[in-house]
Amino acid sequence: MQAITVRDRDAGVGGLVLSEVPYPRAAENDVIVEVHAAGFTPGELGWPGTWTDRAGRDRTPGVPGHELSGVVAELGYGTTGLTVGQRVFGLTDWSRDGSLAQYTAVEARNLAPLPADVGHVAAAALPISGLTAWQALFDHAHVVTGQSVLIHGVAGGVGSIAVQLAREAGARVIGTGRAGDRETALGLGAEAFVDLQAEKLEDVGEVDVVFDVIGGEILERSAALVRPGGTLVTIAEPVTVHPRDGRAVFFVVEPDRARLADLAHRLRDGRLKPVIGAVRPLAEAASAFTPDKRTPGRTIIRVTEE
Repeated sequence: MQAITVRDRDAGVGGLVLSEVPYPRAAENDVIVEVHAAGFTPGELGWPGTWTDRAGRDRTPGVPGHELSGVVAELGYGTTGLTVGQRVFGLTDWSRDGSLAQYTAVEARNLAPLPADVGHVAAAALPISGLTAWQALFDHAHVVTGQSVLIHGVAGGVGSIAVQLAREAGARVIGTGRAGDRETALGLGAEAFVDLQAEKLEDVGEVDVVFDVIGGEILERSAALVRPGGTLVTIAEPVTVHPRDGRAVFFVVEPDRARLADLAHRLRDGRLKPVIGAVRPLAEAASAFTPDKRTPGRTIIRVTEE
């Protein structure tokens, strides 16, 4: 089968190539998925799991990508809850071959059924972004109706989902990003927008929750914006500057089959819409790892035609 593989840690994006690789083996409680569409994170070439297995052993050449939508092709021993031929979507494991392949092995618990009327491309844009946004807002920050939420990187994959979920929960959302993101942010439901390159972040004032996906100086400056009792939550890096009278949380997204199913229903009902900027074939996946700043939204790889 064909897959995008990565062989050289020092080569960066240039080390990604389209290769012929063996069909995957289904371990206990695994599912083999015929991948129809896949998502990836441009920065994942810097993640330890891209290069090593769970025991820390080198696993190159590996297959990147951690989001997928497709059809169950095979069940491993002991796998329950899914059936061959079923449409599914979800997360591949961090330290195993990923989704940029025609077939991949995934732990069954990381997948959820995909409704027949939801397309694979839209579904592939949802697992990491959707689960990250939900867990940040509701599992860690406990957002409720009437609160104010500042979302950094509001037009990105995670931020664009977060603003829609926060608005549906009855929160007032302020988004940040580049000047070109303003229209996207307001269209998604943000009530205000801050251009981080030309406007002063501190003019936002105090908010109940800050959700950061950027890190660095922006994360440090955001601590002062959290009102007493509020929460600063980030996926970018551990927090070094904490709110004076609030909480700070750094987390890594976790699989959640029940929440994935809920997100799929929101997608089907039109309550949630991933921002997809481009759809490209598997052969062009390597070049897609270099973000195109002119094209807002996620790039999704179409692996198999529906």
